[in-house]
This record gives sequence, structure tokens and C-alpha cells, in this order.
Amino acid sequence: MAETLPADRAFGGAFCGGSVIRRRGTACTIEAPFSCVDNHSVTRSILIVDDHAAFRTIVRAVLEADGYDVVGEAPDGRAGLTAALALKPDVVLLDVRLPDMDGFAVALHLAENGGGPAVIVTSSSDDPLYPARAARSGARGFVAKHDVCGRALDRILAA
Repeated sequence: MAETLPADRAFGGAFCGGSVIRRRGTACTIEAPFSCVDNHSVTRSILIVDDHAAFRTIVRAVLEADGYDVVGEAPDGRAGLTAALALKPDVVLLDVRLPDMDGFAVALHLAENGGGPAVIVTSSSDDPLYPARAARSGARGFVAKHDVCGRALDRILAA
């Protein structure tokens, strides 16, 4: 028997568009009732850097449904820096709290030589200081994890 869970119940946050998780036995699929895509003329490549595998899986599915090309994932800051250099994504979605490095420090490394990817930092915390810290670290902006979707990233990148 299939069970349907809203993404906010399954993963502690409401994802853009009211995505749901469909569970059949041990398998899960993610379904969005509509896409957040605003008809991208160019597909953006993105690297997801977050230490929580379940979050990476969900965000990958949501962003791919919204027209992004997820070129890689990394579980920590050092792996994220290495992947960003090797994969050369247009965008890096970067968790603030990583096991080996502070996400803002990773953003600074990515921004220091110029011409690198656009960095968007994310966190499960809605700390009011994060947007300003993101700007100081060279990131393009901040989005709370429960708000991550293509449209949210597009707004930050267009600003």
C-alpha cells in the first residue's frame, strides 16, 4: 500500500509547490503538483553541498523538477571546494553548518579568485544575521532550507 506524506511532514520543511513524498515499501518518490520553472531559457548547473544525504536527495529532485541540472553533491566543505573546481557549476547551494568547515568560509574560498560560481547559502535556521553574513562572504544570498526551490534560487540570482 502506498503512503503519501507532504514534504514538510517527511523532512521538517515545506518545499516550494507543495511537493509530496510517495512511499511504497522502502522506496520513495517525490512528486510536485506543479513546477516552479518560469521557462528558463538556459539551464543552470548546480552543486549541492550539505552534510545531510536526505536533504541533498530531496533538493536534487525539487531542483531537477524545476529545470536545474544538478551536476554533483558534496557532504562537507572540503569535498564541496574540490567538486566546485572540478565540475565548474553555475551555482553552488551551500549549507551554513558543515562538519569540517563553516559554510561562510567555503563561500569566501569560492569567491576569492573571482569568476567562480554564484553561491547561495542555506540553513534550517532562519537566523536573521545569515543574509548579511552571506553577503560578506561573497555569496549571492541566503535561502532557508524549507524555502529551497528553483523559483527561490532564480529570485536570488536575478537580484
